[in-house]
Amino acid sequence: MPATSAAICLWRRTGTGLEVLIVHPGGPFWAKKDDGAWSFPKGEFDPDVEDGLAAARREFAEELGHEAPQEDAIPLGETRLKSGKRIVAWGLEGDFDVDALLSNTFETEWPPRSGRRQQFPEVDRAGWADAELAGRKLNPAQVVFVERLAEALD
Repeated sequence: MPATSAAICLWRRTGTGLEVLIVHPGGPFWAKKDDGAWSFPKGEFDPDVEDGLAAARREFAEELGHEAPQEDAIPLGETRLKSGKRIVAWGLEGDFDVDALLSNTFETEWPPRSGRRQQFPEVDRAGWADAELAGRKLNPAQVVFVERLAEALD
């Protein structure tokens, strides 16, 4: 059975409209990838064991180094990545200083087959994006969350 991840789509309104917080995955595989590589803060959970929104809040804190806002969440449904992985998401209003990013890390062998282990941040960058920019930067399967959020807020 494909894995399930829970995500937070943090949003804010600015003078130019709606913006969402997106994150770029860390590590050597993603280092030179940009358009289509970004995501929302998210992580895997077992829906039979853990509440999805609680998992999304936990993953937000792990990937950004700051707690998710405790505001009421807007359910944004689910989507599937090409890999089959399922992502469920919630919209939360809030703000985040992208310069304050403090991601957890993971360890992997790098370079491959070198025997050397290195640590990398799970998320190496975060940024605010309007719908157009988010549509370009996000993994295509996750763009639907921006669309659903905009609909819910109208």
